[in-house]
Amino acid sequence: MKSSKFGTFGGVFTPSILTILGVIMYLRLPWIVGQAGLLATLAIILVAHFISITTGLSVSSIATDKKVKTGGTYYIISRSLGLPIGGTLGLALFVGLSFSISLYLIGFAESFLSYWGFDVSITAIRITGTLILLLVTGVTFIGAQLAIKTQYYIMGAIALSLLSIVFGKHDFVPTEPLLFPISTSAPFILLFGIFFPAVTGFEAGVSMSGDLENPKRSIPRGTITAIVAGLAVYIFLIFYFSYTVSPDKLVNDPNVLLKISFIPELVIAGIWGATLSSAFGSILGAPRILQATAKDRITPKIFAKGVGELNEPRNALFLTFFIAEAGILIGDLDIIARIVAIFFITTYGILNLSAAIESWASSDFYPEFKIPIWVSLLGSAACFIVMIQLDFLAMIVATIILGSLFIFLQRKELKLKSGDTWGGFWEAVIRYGLIKLKNRPTEWRNWRPNIILFSGGSYARPYLLEMAKVLAGKLGLISNFDLIENNSAKILFTKAEQSVNQETEEPEDEQGIFTRRQECRDVYEGMEVIASIYGFSSIEPNTILMGWGRHTKEPLKFAHLIKTFNELDYNSLFLHYNEEEGFGDKNRIDIWWRGAGNNFSLASTLARFITTNEDWRNAEIRLLTIKNKFSSVRILGKEARRVMRTFRIDATVKIIDNTSEYKSNAEIFREESQIADLSIFGIPQIDEKNADEYITNINKLLNDVGTTLLVNASSYFKEIKSAEEEE
Repeated sequence: MKSSKFGTFGGVFTPSILTILGVIMYLRLPWIVGQAGLLATLAIILVAHFISITTGLSVSSIATDKKVKTGGTYYIISRSLGLPIGGTLGLALFVGLSFSISLYLIGFAESFLSYWGFDVSITAIRITGTLILLLVTGVTFIGAQLAIKTQYYIMGAIALSLLSIVFGKHDFVPTEPLLFPISTSAPFILLFGIFFPAVTGFEAGVSMSGDLENPKRSIPRGTITAIVAGLAVYIFLIFYFSYTVSPDKLVNDPNVLLKISFIPELVIAGIWGATLSSAFGSILGAPRILQATAKDRITPKIFAKGVGELNEPRNALFLTFFIAEAGILIGDLDIIARIVAIFFITTYGILNLSAAIESWASSDFYPEFKIPIWVSLLGSAACFIVMIQLDFLAMIVATIILGSLFIFLQRKELKLKSGDTWGGFWEAVIRYGLIKLKNRPTEWRNWRPNIILFSGGSYARPYLLEMAKVLAGKLGLISNFDLIENNSAKILFTKAEQSVNQETEEPEDEQGIFTRRQECRDVYEGMEVIASIYGFSSIEPNTILMGWGRHTKEPLKFAHLIKTFNELDYNSLFLHYNEEEGFGDKNRIDIWWRGAGNNFSLASTLARFITTNEDWRNAEIRLLTIKNKFSSVRILGKEARRVMRTFRIDATVKIIDNTSEYKSNAEIFREESQIADLSIFGIPQIDEKNADEYITNINKLLNDVGTTLLVNASSYFKEIKSAEEEE
């Protein structure tokens, strides 16, 4: 079995170099040099090869880290970035390779018809291209061994054709070298798009990964050698053409290479051999990519089936044939070249990015062939910049198609048993973010809730989870602790497990909610310990949300917990939920201010977060305060307007005069907020010695009213006023 597989020269270098030195070199390079001149053509070749070299280095790096099986570039990307991205780019690469077969055979048809004096019409190109496609497909159908052996002879023919050109006639030498573009030159980026498929030839070798004896050794050696050899040939040819052939001949005579060659028949053999060998390289690689995607359940299983000792992908070969035939029916070499360029340059950009992510984020990335991460990043950036310049409309269309395909594959929830790099990537991003945030103080305008939620079980108190989600929105975090008391436990915490709230339509972690179910010896003790130690440097929790202990059997413990939260400098939020009223119609929010303290700033901040929620977006906000004989209407109004301006909330201010007819706060609260959908009320500091009285007084305040959020602000909100005044 092992002896049937290919080595570096036959399996990678040969198909790669023959595809690189193919149809573009013979049929378009002279025309490009005649249009753009030496310097611009040199720039085209260097930019194209910069992308090719960086991509080749990235491929080589990944290929020497892990075992590369059938699928080449697809296998590399899918094992790095996962099946959805790998499948998307793999199918793009499959289509690109299939269309490249059309590119090479259209080039063959143009040369064949022209040499024999036939009319080079689109109909003739279609007929000739189709017949040759049938021949190429038939040879490949018999087996890869025959196709590879055929390429050795073709490589000899190409070498002889190049010698014939170099040592040929010099009847068209220009008066001076062609260094600059002619006046009627096509745009630079158009010429680049036509040339670029020439440097994608190394993909033919990489795609043979499943048929190589030692992919880790063969892919780097064969790929880099083929790219460098191709670069040397192209640079030599553009200098040769610029100094020995006139611009008029280069641009207007499609048979210029035959006229300047020593033996024209050798050039014809080279052209036909190069186009056919390139077609062989692509038709060998494309079906293997489709076969690999089928094995990963991305495409139908029928394409995974192989035949013979080398597992030849004959079913996939038929689909490759039909796509190539569609390209031949288009019949225009330049159009096909631009289509192929878009597909390949998109794939190369993602492949370079894949190598960079692997190098940065993967903990088990130890390639034998190491490259700096900036090489892959520069290659990826170059691909995307060129793609935008090359054909912006085509880029938009390709983005929409590939984006839709990615979403489709992602919804299929395809996963690898071995995992991918994304877990390590996000861990690396988090690590970098934590380092950046570590010594940076929180700015009050960027404050957002990082909530510890003691829900007592989302299934039992779903309203607490609902309120937490409203407060956190899309920017905050929620750590939901479901504490289960186990009095028989010998230690404080006995078990912790990740739990998922089945009542939500999407996984909680996608909503910024991270749930832990924890058994503990004592609930109050457990909450105190969690509040004391939970969190991580630079993203410490700043807010605690839990239900109000209206019927607590242990008021002293509850009071001690409130005091502990305050001493730990948390914003404490206690939700008194009216089960009959619920959150009502979510049309009105009342904020109650005692006339002093920083609870007003916290309450206003929370109101702003609440009204960004879709359900609460149209809620009316009222700021209410009670004027007694010691307070001033002017000062109260000024402070209320300052808070509204600071937190950018649109609210109605109401100052309730309680100097003539004295009423208790509870009575006024019930009169004003009985129909409010949510009331926010700041609670005073607690004295544990009077815990029963403290809780009783607040309970009186809550009698016969709707849902109320009791708040106790941390010292952080004391700084807001001074920070706002400094500006």
